[in-house]
Amino acid sequence: MPNAPPADRPPSNRLVVAIAYDGLCTFEFGVAAEMFALPRPEMGSDWYRFAVAGIDAGEMRAMGGVRIVADGGPDLIGEAGTVIVPGWRGVDCPVPPLLIEALRAASERGARILSICSGVFVLAAAGLLSGKKATTHWRYSDRLREMYPDITVVPDVLYIDEGNVLTSAGSAAGIDLCLHLVRRDFGTKAANMVARRLVVPPHRDGGQAQYVESSVPEPHERGRLGPLIDRMRADIAADYPVAALADLAGMSERTFLRRFAAATGVTPARWLLSERLSRARTLLEDTALPIERIAETAGFGAAATLRHHFRRQFATTPAAYRARFGTNANSA
Repeated sequence: MPNAPPADRPPSNRLVVAIAYDGLCTFEFGVAAEMFALPRPEMGSDWYRFAVAGIDAGEMRAMGGVRIVADGGPDLIGEAGTVIVPGWRGVDCPVPPLLIEALRAASERGARILSICSGVFVLAAAGLLSGKKATTHWRYSDRLREMYPDITVVPDVLYIDEGNVLTSAGSAAGIDLCLHLVRRDFGTKAANMVARRLVVPPHRDGGQAQYVESSVPEPHERGRLGPLIDRMRADIAADYPVAALADLAGMSERTFLRRFAAATGVTPARWLLSERLSRARTLLEDTALPIERIAETAGFGAAATLRHHFRRQFATTPAAYRARFGTNANSA
């Protein structure tokens, strides 16, 4: 999840370049194009520009029978402020030296390099992840760890932000990562507007572990856990001991913890913390409430507790977050 603090301003170089290659992962490429190539006049004149750099000569094939002719070759990477590697044609397929050199040069001059799903293997081959944390699709995590032991592979998150190098998990997690970058560059409200047009959540809590075995609870679990989760959201500041939650769900504590984790991907405590942080962010953005009051309303009790969790999760303070993203910044 996010490690880097929000940027103070959008990047000076707004050019986003997506890599195209023979055997292109169509969905992942489509995520990059939808996020950064689609005209968004409501965002003003400072929005991103977009281009495609083909690393294979001539017409390239994409999954699904699509053929692509790129805007240019690897030289385009040298002009980019942000480079996106939308998947890769195979985890064991070698990465062309020309692409490795272009990515290294782009990283050295400060460009941001993003990977979606198996695109992490391209970043790893270029040495951009050495000594860093990274994620990828859960199916490829072990292989990435075996091939590149100098990378700390985190298999249970949707994306990781290491500053100028960012990686995402499976294909759809590319949407989460791209929205995170928009949030970093232009703020929460801009990211929310983009998410609204895409009809997706502006921020998904939890990690990819919740999708590994079964992402949809059995019907009888939905009937018992769904109302319970709704109740917790409606009164997020209340205390929720596991024993009380299990009793409300009509389960033993052990069964409840197992079923809750299967349904949400996290423990009740982790779920509550995530929901409370989300409520606090909304209140910081949209209200003039004092920090102490926000801490109470969101279920943290005291401002010091809110500050602790906020700094740990977002690498910033509630006051700094409000100053960056709030509509009533003068009340922090």
